[in-house]
Amino acid sequence: MRILFLLFVIVPIIEITLLIQVGQLIGVWYTVALVLLSAFIGVNMLRYQSLATLMRARQRMDQGEIPGQEMGEGIVLAVGGALLVTPGFVTDVIGFCCLIPATRKALVGMVSRHFTVVAGSQRTTSTFSADHSPFETPPRQPHTPRQGDIIEGEVTRRD
Repeated sequence: MRILFLLFVIVPIIEITLLIQVGQLIGVWYTVALVLLSAFIGVNMLRYQSLATLMRARQRMDQGEIPGQEMGEGIVLAVGGALLVTPGFVTDVIGFCCLIPATRKALVGMVSRHFTVVAGSQRTTSTFSADHSPFETPPRQPHTPRQGDIIEGEVTRRD
């Protein structure tokens, strides 16, 4: 909680200080133009990256897989888009890092270590590796009813 409070206090102070210094260095109107240009470029990059992520998610769903990695990237894209339309240079740099695919995937990988994916009645807990994302769960096996006793329960698989 303290960290969020400090971020909401310190980041605006840094942004205002940096905007004033850049404004004094290159001029007020050039600074305003630079902020608007970064927002314009960022919104266009956001649109392109969002569509690409949406198409990958759609492809995964068509294959019967859960698009966990794409959902994580969608959240990072939304945060990056919000940061890009916020005036300031520090938030723009962080926002652009959220839009670059390599840094976005690395960020999702770091954050995803702390989450568990629950898909229907299947719960999977895993750690990040190069060939398997922790947001992903394996495709579900088709259910084949059998005669005999039915035992209900919960299965937890740890990789």
